[in-house]
Amino acid sequence: MLNLKAIERKGGYNFAFLDENTKREIRRKTLKAVAIPGYQVPFASPELPIARGWGTGGLQVTMSIIGPDDTLKVIDQGCDGGVNAVNIRKLLVKTTGVGTTFDTAAASIIQTRHRIPEEPMSGRQILVLQVPIPEPLRFVEASMAKTREMHSEMDYSRMWVFLYENIVKWGEITIGARYPSLVNKRYLIDPSPIPRWDVPKLHMAETLYLFGAGREKRIYAVPPHTSVEPLEFEDIRFRVEDFSGKACVRCGSDHTYMNEIYGGPGGGKLYVCSDSSRCDKLRAQRGEAKTHAGK
Repeated sequence: MLNLKAIERKGGYNFAFLDENTKREIRRKTLKAVAIPGYQVPFASPELPIARGWGTGGLQVTMSIIGPDDTLKVIDQGCDGGVNAVNIRKLLVKTTGVGTTFDTAAASIIQTRHRIPEEPMSGRQILVLQVPIPEPLRFVEASMAKTREMHSEMDYSRMWVFLYENIVKWGEITIGARYPSLVNKRYLIDPSPIPRWDVPKLHMAETLYLFGAGREKRIYAVPPHTSVEPLEFEDIRFRVEDFSGKACVRCGSDHTYMNEIYGGPGGGKLYVCSDSSRCDKLRAQRGEAKTHAGK
């Protein structure tokens, strides 16, 4: 997928908007991140025509690795029709002309904000995650210089204390997203604000995961077949969200991550799949044609 040959300009822009020198720099930093799983690699993070905080880091990674033969999927918290997904998709299509899809299985590059698709991905795919805060130790240390020192010494004792105090106060670990995880038994990472439900998908996956933080100017990676272990205690284990007894009102699934919505009988809660592509496929199997993003 890393197409290094000269590529024609699209819509008056350089292919994928960024100039070739910038793309080469980001590719070099991405390769270093892949070579050292979990290590945060600094990069220049140039300005883009979208505001920082809207996924500029993930977008720059995607712009650097995408080629004319790729098929792109962009999702926002699982949905292909979210504002973030729609606008990033438009920018990439305008500057590359690549084909797009809502189907997870058909995409070669998937850029995502805050979710990993429910469908298992293959080794021919790359998942690019938009990251607002790449530093997992931000929970316990404000100084970036100090967190770098803690990573270099693999000193994560303060994070363990933070988790312990969380249990003492609440009876369990209450971190709902950005759950700290140890990559390759060496570096602690922030897996981006994905829910706990998605964290196990990182472990020994077939797919290459790339994480881009534009505002913080960091890139890190989880290569295929790499160990990713969420921090847990022997007597209090890591667990994902519990959707027992709940089902999606659109497709009927009871084994996917779901969002709460209101509007049920008496104003009660209803549940709908977060992953629009998976939900639409399950609905299609039931003969229902409407889609999340294709209304």
